[in-house]
Amino acid sequence: MKTHNYSINLNWTGNTGVGTKTYKDYEREYTVKSEGKALIKGSADPAFLGNSELYNPEELLLASIASCHMLWYLHLCASNKIIVTKYQDFTEGKMIENKDGSGKFTEVTLKPEITLADKNMLKKAESLHAQANKFCFIANSCNFPIHHQANYLF
Repeated sequence: MKTHNYSINLNWTGNTGVGTKTYKDYEREYTVKSEGKALIKGSADPAFLGNSELYNPEELLLASIASCHMLWYLHLCASNKIIVTKYQDFTEGKMIENKDGSGKFTEVTLKPEITLADKNMLKKAESLHAQANKFCFIANSCNFPIHHQANYLF
């Protein structure tokens, strides 16, 4: 077993001068930084008084799931001599919010549009999504189902 360690620097940038005096007195903006990488600007979802122009944690979760799946899927395609020339995902997630303000995701659906060089490889290409999901580090860390609805082009 190998252990991998990751670190980020999360910095709240939303202090408007009075800190968190009341729920509406502060902004939800933050930055995410890791050494040698581009800065990510984020905020809360607008439903929680966030800035709609910035990525929220829920969107970043979807991006993590979709990108991890894509990277494993492309790896498996390459290992199986399936040539993918384009991959784009239109991921959707469903989150429920409880009366007390807590909540959780109940499901995520990956909807990749994948262009294959050879239509004869379609059946094998379709089968690799389950294997990619099995290997995806992020999917393995989630406690909700992740569905796959791939659309293939040639």
